[in-house]
Amino acid sequence: MSSRKSKSNNLINAEYISQAQRILRERFCHQSPHSNLFGVQVQYKNLIELLKRTAVYGESNSVLIIGPRGSGKTTIVNHALKELMEVEEVSENVLQVHLNGLLQINDKIALKEITRQLNLENVVGDKVFGSFAENLSFILEALKNGDRTSSCPVIFILDEFDLFAHHKNQTLLYNLFDISQSAQTPVAVIGLTCRLDILELLEKRVKSRFSHRQIHLMNSFGIPQYLKIFKEQLSLPAEFPDKLFAERWNENVQCLSEDRNVREVLQKHFNVSKNLRSLHMLLMLALNRVTTSHPFITAADLMEANQLCSMDSKANIVHGLSILEICLIIAMKHLNDIYEEEPFNFQMVYNEFQKFVQRKAHSVYNFEKPVVMKAFEHLQQLELIRPMERTSANAQREYQLMKLLLDNTQIMNALQKYPNCPTDVRQWATSSLSWL
Repeated sequence: MSSRKSKSNNLINAEYISQAQRILRERFCHQSPHSNLFGVQVQYKNLIELLKRTAVYGESNSVLIIGPRGSGKTTIVNHALKELMEVEEVSENVLQVHLNGLLQINDKIALKEITRQLNLENVVGDKVFGSFAENLSFILEALKNGDRTSSCPVIFILDEFDLFAHHKNQTLLYNLFDISQSAQTPVAVIGLTCRLDILELLEKRVKSRFSHRQIHLMNSFGIPQYLKIFKEQLSLPAEFPDKLFAERWNENVQCLSEDRNVREVLQKHFNVSKNLRSLHMLLMLALNRVTTSHPFITAADLMEANQLCSMDSKANIVHGLSILEICLIIAMKHLNDIYEEEPFNFQMVYNEFQKFVQRKAHSVYNFEKPVVMKAFEHLQQLELIRPMERTSANAQREYQLMKLLLDNTQIMNALQKYPNCPTDVRQWATSSLSWL
């Protein structure tokens, strides 16, 4: 009877754990509409006011939201649009067009996407237009319903805005800003960019039509607020089905935030990057370790997650190399030390390797030159070395100049952790140049 009861308790526990993980993962992946805004309330207020002026009063506007990656540009736009769409009179009329500079690489593709998002394919059909401006104005004309006051407001959100500035003649930007300045369809143009010098990229005619409104997002919070964000992001909401589990989970989060080791981890993380995206990655890795047998996040989980976040990917690749490939990297390291970071070629590396083999023939097998060449090419495929210039078809591979993409610290750290590394090889790596 007791075993059956414990089994049902485990099932309930497993169900609540998976629910908690789902809620937190949605929050960490920015898919939850109820996530909070941190430190950008003033900027959010400015943006929502501007959007309301377009959506409610038919006033055209343009604004640039500038800030580093992970500072919350997309988050505040999504929050503002969500709040705007909750107003009944707005949700029925306002149209949204989302463009991304990485996807819409030229104005022609951008225009097709605008047509698709406004559901106007049947209106445009196979019509031939003289210019881009005519095409865009026809699309916007199709949205009109009488005068300015009864036209459908359109909100354009341009992600990676700086990439649109590289389009030929900046035609799309010119026309969007031109419409936002004229008494046509009410239009709001919101540009999101990481570049502080974005206005320098705009042509004079485009710049003159831009309203010069800018909203800057900078992560200006300190470590006390960072700890508070950590607690808020990891806590379960009050409406969680099992109140007792949520209470125990939130008490555990409170204890974590007061733990000295956790505070050290968060301080290190904060010093490297203040953006919340990296904090979410840390919390996601820690959350993945939660199971029925380990139902709460511990300080050890966060410390391990921090190690994974700060792990050197190149040093990890070195752990999986063969002894021959390790020897070639050490030979390159010595060549770098001798010739002060000057580029090297395969022949130089092979000669260096041969010197070592002749001195320590008992510990390392003397491989044939084609085998060594194959190992050298494998290092190039792994991008641990790269050619200094483009390879031509008739160039001799042995004499092509290369550069090592690992520094001495990375090599030495990787060798410390390398399993069953021969002592002679390790000594060769640490030896000075006196043995030459």
